[in-house]
Amino acid sequence: MKQLRIGTSGYSFDDWRGPFYPEKIEKGKMLDHYVQHFPTVEINSTYYRIPHPAVMARIAEKAPEGFDFMVKVPQSFTHRRRDLEADIGAYREALQPMAESGKLSGVLAQFPYSFKFTPESLDYLARCRDWVAPHPLYVEFRHNSWVNRVMYDRLRTEQIGYVCVDEPDLPNLLAPDAFATTDTAYIRLHGRNADKWWNGGALRYDYRYSTEQLEEWREKIRKLVKKVKQAYVYFNNCHEGQAVENAKQFAEMMATE
Repeated sequence: MKQLRIGTSGYSFDDWRGPFYPEKIEKGKMLDHYVQHFPTVEINSTYYRIPHPAVMARIAEKAPEGFDFMVKVPQSFTHRRRDLEADIGAYREALQPMAESGKLSGVLAQFPYSFKFTPESLDYLARCRDWVAPHPLYVEFRHNSWVNRVMYDRLRTEQIGYVCVDEPDLPNLLAPDAFATTDTAYIRLHGRNADKWWNGGALRYDYRYSTEQLEEWREKIRKLVKKVKQAYVYFNNCHEGQAVENAKQFAEMMATE
């Protein structure tokens, strides 16, 4: 399944030393190690701080040809949603070196649970798409009010990618559906740690998927990839390297297709 690319949400984690990285690896060497195991990764650090373009250039240089990145938009885009002129310009500049390298495949906007479906919110997504153009925009919602036909049709019209998610079975969170609104499918698996989801901080992502749970997604993605040109699956259950373990396991499962 050459059109399916599997990776993790971020790679620079201290608690991956031991489970994945050598114990004494330097932070600056982590990506060199990561690219030997996966063909793609999400850059999540841009959510917290917009980097200097030189930083993104160095990241792109470390990755071999054929490797690609999805880069998260700043939280000001998804949470503050006002007074964004400076951030828009800085973010576009930061992306430029990676885009010029040919290794930037798109940008991810992860909206909070409080961002609910309204006509005004739909319009805001179109503005976000324009801010990051020409790079493809993929949007992740946390409130299930978004899962409706109006959203689906609008995203298809605007050519904005919908992000499918796996998360705990809690009220008003999204169900683990598998569909796409562009010719690229995008799936993020966050884990199902219901006890820590609302108040657990980073422990929200302390979760290891069972083989049976991955089989559920294997069947969904097997059908989905037949309808699109490209599909990305990222594991975000990053606590203590569990994302790496599940991503490798899932890649092996999908390789048997």
